[in-house]
Amino acid sequence: MAAEYEDLPQDVKVEVQAFVDANVAWLNQVLSEKGTGSSEDYKKQALAIYTAVAGAQLIARIHKNTELFDELMVTYQQTGLIPII
Repeated sequence: MAAEYEDLPQDVKVEVQAFVDANVAWLNQVLSEKGTGSSEDYKKQALAIYTAVAGAQLIARIHKNTELFDELMVTYQQTGLIPII
């Protein structure tokens, strides 16, 4: 829904933002529990991971290929863009 965000009704925008915030907060918590970095680093990394996953979903959707999403997730992990937790 983020791709169509500007066209959404305000109440839906609020829910989309809450969904993003909840997922980024959860990722932040998981990263914090597993690492020794700073709180600010975990917040940035959590948002980057969420963004990478959202981008992979969008690309897989454009190509109508759900397997592409899985391939991108593996590639992200292999290249270190997303940690294996």
